Amino acid sequence: MRSQANVFTTSSPPATEPHRFGTSEVVLSPLGFGAAPIGNLYQSMGDEQAAATVEAALLAGIRYYDSAPHYGFGLSETRLGQVLNASGLRSRLVISTKVGRLLVPTSSTARERHGFVDAPALEPVFDYSYDAVMRSFEQSLKRLQTDYVDIVFAHDLGVLTHGDQHSHHFRAFIEGGYRALCELKAAGLVKAIGLGANEWQVCVQALAAAEFDGFLLAGRYTLLEQEAVDSFLPLCAERGASVIVGGPFNSGILATGARGTGEVYYNYRPAPAAVIKQVNALEEVCDAFSVPLPAAALQFPAAHPRVCCLLAGFATPRQVQQANHWLHQAIAPDFWRTLRQRNLVSAAAPLPGFPPVAFQADKGLAGEPQ
Repeated sequence: MRSQANVFTTSSPPATEPHRFGTSEVVLSPLGFGAAPIGNLYQSMGDEQAAATVEAALLAGIRYYDSAPHYGFGLSETRLGQVLNASGLRSRLVISTKVGRLLVPTSSTARERHGFVDAPALEPVFDYSYDAVMRSFEQSLKRLQTDYVDIVFAHDLGVLTHGDQHSHHFRAFIEGGYRALCELKAAGLVKAIGLGANEWQVCVQALAAAEFDGFLLAGRYTLLEQEAVDSFLPLCAERGASVIVGGPFNSGILATGARGTGEVYYNYRPAPAAVIKQVNALEEVCDAFSVPLPAAALQFPAAHPRVCCLLAGFATPRQVQQANHWLHQAIAPDFWRTLRQRNLVSAAAPLPGFPPVAFQADKGLAGEPQ
């Protein structure tokens, strides 16, 4: 590693206030580092680039780092652990990882598997049982070079991932894996527990079955999707649970826009025509107010009082710096008013800089400052 540990001690934190994760003692920086890209997600990178990207996040004041065994089949956790351990900042950092998959040897020689390129010869196998969660956690500790993890999420429960096998996996987690997480928390090896999911419905199901500090919800509370504001986020408020919003760019389309000639992606697939039309409408308003679309995409979900952190994936130091700038870029109140007046955001969704109030179609923005 090129940088010395004391380089990081002079970095200043972001201006946005940090937030507590549920009722736990874990406090998150406003912007978190998603470590899937340094596990060679979609493209291979060297150890040097991966280390430089994590170091850039430390220098930018980012104190929350999220990984998973699935990301590069251990590669992401290994790379992240090397840099964070060398930084000398472990006690000031928040690290989260996930359980629900075990890594087993594979004979496959394919360069790309499950979206990860040039990763170790391991295959992720779903297993939410008590023993599997304990084994997965122990292996993650070794790769991350730490003796505790701040947050552990059960990874990818839900119908979107498991289809008709969801009930089987959910039951295995509630009857086994959840007990393992509670034991790890009671032993002080984990400070907070939750679900890391791609759908809010399974989080509602989880809250009906057990207690959780919060959730990492990827792609389901963004400028393009706000169904979660009607039932899931109010339920979190009632239960004292926090939400980390992952995938605020919806797999890239809210970072790149939809006007280019190349393929644009939404939910890890080519974007459908309806989504492209919606993004074009957002870009029209962005142009009118000289607001970068990715800045609006980052700041919008952060306005909800249950959202405690935004988690974005980074593959280069430049991406870290740009996201940090977008999160703190000034945006005029009239921009947000216009989005709501054009029905581009939910009437129930709080807007940055405004109190959370309901939109009344016949009276405009009730209660919002003029």
